[in-house]
Amino acid sequence: MRLTVDEYCKHFKMSKEMLNSKIRAKKLNYVIEEGKTYLIVTDSSLKRDAKEEIYEETKSAAPEKNQIAKPKTTVAIVLALYQKENNFLKNKIVQLEAKIDRLIDDKEQMLRAERDKIEHIYSSKDEQLKNILELVNKKIQFEQEATTVHTIHEIESFEHQDKIKAPHNLEVVELKEYLKLLNLKSSQRKIIKKRFLDAYDNDIRVIHKDGKLYLDFSKYDYSDLLAY
Repeated sequence: MRLTVDEYCKHFKMSKEMLNSKIRAKKLNYVIEEGKTYLIVTDSSLKRDAKEEIYEETKSAAPEKNQIAKPKTTVAIVLALYQKENNFLKNKIVQLEAKIDRLIDDKEQMLRAERDKIEHIYSSKDEQLKNILELVNKKIQFEQEATTVHTIHEIESFEHQDKIKAPHNLEVVELKEYLKLLNLKSSQRKIIKKRFLDAYDNDIRVIHKDGKLYLDFSKYDYSDLLAY
């Protein structure tokens, strides 16, 4: 039985490309008459060839399924992966930079706080030192004034020592009566009297009798107590 190419392809449900491939591989019997190809088949081979054709089609279809199941890695896929990784790294860098900025800000705040603390300490120390110096200056000034007053008092006392002499014909005399004999101001008499009151317990020159103070010019010199 002879079949044309179209008949053979239609009967066995085969493409012309596959049929031509089988003819070139000399897997089929064929003859060429007047430039036209006829395939020679028998009734018994029809079923066998149909089975082989089905097997070949199934085998040829299998790689296509595998290709679908396992797509090939293309340049676009690689670029997409690189871009995804690049975006991830960029986000990571942004997070790290933000963290570094926070750390720098915290460090600057700590340094400013430490600087303010040190400045406050030194300011307090300066204020304390200033107060101490003022107290020292006041003390020195007070001592100088006291020394000046004491010197003036000593000079005045020295100038009037010649006036503090025992009265004529008096040996023991009451302090109050003696002070009346001197040409003194009331404030000066009070100062001298207080001086005698402060000293009579510890000074044997001051005689205390019947609630009055007496001076014994025959035994003692009272120049220091009578100075004014």
